[in-house]
Amino acid sequence: VMYPGESVVHISRGYADIGKLGDLREVPIGEHLERVPEEDRALVKRALKRMDGEIVEHRWRQPGGALIWLRMRMHRQIEQGQVKADFAIVQDITAEREAQQAVAAQLSTIQESEARFRSLTALSSDWYWEQDANFRFVRVDGNLEKSTKLAPEHFIGLTRWESDVRGVSPERWAAHRAALEAHAVFHDFEMQRVRQDGSTMWVSISGTPMFDPQGQFCGYRGTGRDINARKQAEADIERLAFYDALTGLPNRRLLLDRLSQSVAYAARHGSHGALMFIDLDNFKVLNDTLGHRMGDELLKQVARRLSDSVRAIDTVARLGGDEFVVMLEELGADASAAAAQAEAVGKKILSTLNQHYQLEDKMHHSTPSMGVTLFHTPQNSVDELLQRADLAMYQAKAAGRNTLRFFDPVMQAAVSARARMEVDLRAALERSEFLLHYQPVVDTDRVVTGVEALLRWLHPQRGMVSPAEFIPVAEQAGLILPLGQWVLEAACAQLVRWNDSPATRKLTIAVNVSARQFRHPDFTRQMLTLLRVTGANPYRLKLELTESMLLTDIEDVIAKMSELRSIGVNFALDDFGTGYSSLSYLKRLPLDQLKIDQSFVRDVLKDPNDAVIARTILSLAQSLDLTVVAEGVETEGQRTFLLNSGCKAFQGYLFGRPVPVEQLALPQV
Repeated sequence: VMYPGESVVHISRGYADIGKLGDLREVPIGEHLERVPEEDRALVKRALKRMDGEIVEHRWRQPGGALIWLRMRMHRQIEQGQVKADFAIVQDITAEREAQQAVAAQLSTIQESEARFRSLTALSSDWYWEQDANFRFVRVDGNLEKSTKLAPEHFIGLTRWESDVRGVSPERWAAHRAALEAHAVFHDFEMQRVRQDGSTMWVSISGTPMFDPQGQFCGYRGTGRDINARKQAEADIERLAFYDALTGLPNRRLLLDRLSQSVAYAARHGSHGALMFIDLDNFKVLNDTLGHRMGDELLKQVARRLSDSVRAIDTVARLGGDEFVVMLEELGADASAAAAQAEAVGKKILSTLNQHYQLEDKMHHSTPSMGVTLFHTPQNSVDELLQRADLAMYQAKAAGRNTLRFFDPVMQAAVSARARMEVDLRAALERSEFLLHYQPVVDTDRVVTGVEALLRWLHPQRGMVSPAEFIPVAEQAGLILPLGQWVLEAACAQLVRWNDSPATRKLTIAVNVSARQFRHPDFTRQMLTLLRVTGANPYRLKLELTESMLLTDIEDVIAKMSELRSIGVNFALDDFGTGYSSLSYLKRLPLDQLKIDQSFVRDVLKDPNDAVIARTILSLAQSLDLTVVAEGVETEGQRTFLLNSGCKAFQGYLFGRPVPVEQLALPQV
C-alpha cells in the first residue's frame, strides 16, 4: 500500500515472502522500482501512474539476484474526491511463465520439425501420407502430385482401394486389408496408380499404425515411392532373361521350363505333346550375301509366321541363330492321332515358311528342315527330347531339306555311335587319357589374372576328341561325376604347384561344374575334402555354373554355394544371357562373377541387339556388385567395345587359345 505523501511502500507478509525481503514491512519506493529490470520499468511506472486496475506482468529481482515474474494489479482508493491510498495485488507467476516458455519452445520445435519435414518431402521423390482410423486419407505431402498429376486433395477422404488403384489381385487386397485391420506395420506394398491422363504408374507403399496416448488406434502414417523406373528395368531384364531379343519369342530357358511343365501335364492327363525342331536351310548364305540385317529381318518374319501357324496354348521359341522350336500340347491320348496332328501342323508350317519373303526391296525364298518327336511320359528329360527332335531335323536335312521327319529307330545308328563313345569314355577314365588345357583370362592391361581349365580327351585311335562330342555322352551316361571330380582334382593340384612361385601364386583357375555334378548330395563334402587333402587355396578356385542349374531346387543350390563360398571358393555364372536368370534368383545367389557368352561377343560390333545385351549384362553386374568376364574375344574391336562398356576381364583367342600348362604365357617374377 502506498499512502499519499509517504516515500515508502507498505507491504504484506506474503509480498515479503515472494520478494525474499525478510521481515521488512516497508520498502522505499525508489528501492522497489530499482528491483524491476530496466526493460520492464517503464511498464510498471505507467501502471503506477494510471492506477486504473490494469494488470501488468513484469520481472522483479530478489535481494539474492534471482529474477521472478510477478502479476500486479493496481487500484486507487478515493474518498470524497481525495486519494486515500494506492493498492497493488501481486502474484508470483514464475512457474506459470516458465511453463508457457516451455510450451512455446516445444511448439517452436514442432514447427521447425514440420518445416524441415516439408522441405525434405519437397526435395525427396517420395511422399508422406496419413490415414484416419477408417483408413481414409487425411493428409498427403510430397511429390505424389508431381508423379500422378493429381492434387493431394484428390485422395483426401478416400481409402487406398477407393482411389484408382490397379495391379493388385483380390487375394493381395484381402491380405493387405487384413494387415490394416490387425494394425500391423507393412512394407513395400506395390500397386499401380492411375494418373490424371489415364496412364498408370507403379508405386510402393509402406506404413505404420498410429496410437493416441491412451493406446487407442487412430490411423496410419507412411511413405510412398514412385517405382515406375525400377519396374520398367525389371521388365526389360525379364525380356532379356526369358525372351529372344530379336524376335520377341521365348528363348531356350523359357522353352525348357514350359517343356518340363508340359511333359508333367501330359503324364498326369495321359495325353501327348510334340516337339518340332526347325532349322532354316542355307541361312548362312543369306547372311553372307545380303548381310546380317537382312538375315535378322528374315528371322523376324519367320517368327511371326510360326506364331500364326499354331494355337494359343502352343509355344514357339527361338533357340538361337536360325533354329526354332515349336511345342504342341494336348494332342490327345492316342499316339497315332497325336502324330497325325503334329504332321498336319508341320506341313502347314512347311507351306507358310516356303512362301516368299519381302526383305526391303528384295524377294527371298527360304525353306525349313523339321524334326519332330512326341512326348507322353517323363521317361526322357527335356534335353533328351530336344536332342531327339534335333536328330530328326538332321534326318530331314539328309533327306534333301525342306521336309519333315519324325524321330524313329533309324536314328539308332547315331545312338549306337554314342554308346560306343560311352564305352571308350569309361576306358579313358581308367587309362588316364584326359588332360587339361588352360585358356588365359586377362585384365584391362592384358595381364593374365587366371585361367579357365578346359577338359580334353586324347583318344588312342581318334586323337583329340572335341568336348562337344564326349561331354553330352558323359552327362547321359552318368560319367560326368567321376570325370568332373578328376577335373577338380587336376585343377587343385595345379593351384598347389602354382602356389610355390610368387609369379603364379595369385592366379585363379575356373572350372566348369555340370548340373548333375553340382546337384550330387555329396558334392560339397567332396569339395571340402579335396581342398583339405590337396592344400589348394580355395580363394584361387572358381566354380563356373550354368543357368540350367536354377531350373530346380534353387534353395539347395544357394545352400551349397554359400557353404563353399564361406571358405573362399568363388562362383561364376557361365554363358550368361543364353538362358534366363530371374532377378530374384540372381540377387539371392552368392555369386562373384557373370560370364558374357561368346555368342553375344561374336557379333557385338555388327548386331545392335548383341551390343545392347552385352551392355545390359555389364550394367546388371555392376548393380549386383559382380565382376564380368567377356568370353570369345577374338578381335581388338571387340575388346575395345567391351572395355569402353565397362568390362574389365577378357577371355578368347585374342589373348590365347587353350593350351597345356607348359605352353601358357604366365607372369614372371
